[in-house]
Amino acid sequence: MLRSLYSGISGLRSHQTMLDVTGNNIANVNTTGYKATAVQFQDTLSQLTQGATAPGANNGGGNPAQVGLGVLVSGITTNFTQGSAQSTGRATDMMISGDGYFVTKQGTQTTYTRAGAFDLDAEGRLVTTDGKIVQGWTGVNGVINTGGAVGNVQLPDGAIAPAVATSQATVGGNLPSETAVGGTVVRDMDVYDANGVATVVTLTFTRTAGGWDVSAPNTTAVPLTFTDGKQAAGANPVLTVNGVAVNLTALTSYAGVSTASVTGQNGRAAGTLESFSISKDGTIIGSFTNGAKQSLARIAVATFTNPAGLEKAGNSGYTATVNSGNPVLGGPGDPGMGNAIAGSLEMSNVDLSQEFTNLIVAQRGFQANARIITTSDEVLQELTNLKR
Repeated sequence: MLRSLYSGISGLRSHQTMLDVTGNNIANVNTTGYKATAVQFQDTLSQLTQGATAPGANNGGGNPAQVGLGVLVSGITTNFTQGSAQSTGRATDMMISGDGYFVTKQGTQTTYTRAGAFDLDAEGRLVTTDGKIVQGWTGVNGVINTGGAVGNVQLPDGAIAPAVATSQATVGGNLPSETAVGGTVVRDMDVYDANGVATVVTLTFTRTAGGWDVSAPNTTAVPLTFTDGKQAAGANPVLTVNGVAVNLTALTSYAGVSTASVTGQNGRAAGTLESFSISKDGTIIGSFTNGAKQSLARIAVATFTNPAGLEKAGNSGYTATVNSGNPVLGGPGDPGMGNAIAGSLEMSNVDLSQEFTNLIVAQRGFQANARIITTSDEVLQELTNLKR
């Protein structure tokens, strides 16, 4: 039989594969985290009809003569360029800007994905849409040990930010200088003990001939002196009330304004988890009802020496192979790893204009190879007609 007949058949098979790959890319044009693939062709072994000859003293050398036997698909490569970002506004959605893959686990199988459409399950674990559990490091009392083994990322049920005893406070604002000697300004301050129990401490500002005295129950008054409404440079008056150091340095004394108040203190009652957010380094930060913020967990990210060696496992996931290399684990923002962007998803990187062009190329290639078969058939028919 004619060699061209089989060459045409190999061309049909190869271009059919190209059509399959292109069709799959177009089908996944809106798949979160999908990476487009492309077919690479190579020629097959060629039949040697005449070998090469070496040049002699009186004659030149001869080149080999070979007849090709068709085409094969040498590989299907994946384009790992980053897709565009789509804002969703969901706190649990995230994408990686740069290199890296989210690490997920289901049973004993670990998969890697760029699709960051996550949700919380009934146990507070961060999971993918198909139930795989996102891996990372869970914090203990706000401390995250990224040097340990990764595990399920889980937001603690009923998490509580512990109470903090008040040890420092600051008072700022203005004491009205026109106040008559002996006049007072009273301000209340909440003070917390180690159990989060709040007590009210009353600060009394008493006008004196030289400025103001600041006192509280069972304390010695602290005098404040002002020049042109300001305390002397370097002055650092502190009133100690039940072990709480109240800094009075920021107070001024101008006429017509009475704004003296407690501007801050470091104590608080216990609080429960109210909401959470995700930072660029993949840390899940919880916000509590007492105003405290605490690191709850950190998302793990994996990189590979050869990402093209990863094997697709379905559901936008990949598994490591012997040619991808072992995963290198870290957190978003670590050296060589991309940052996490919360409230956004990475879209497919499929270029529709390129894929439609590939459809035309594949179709024409298929038609041309089909023409090889029909032409070869006509030649064979002429050959069989020689017997008539």
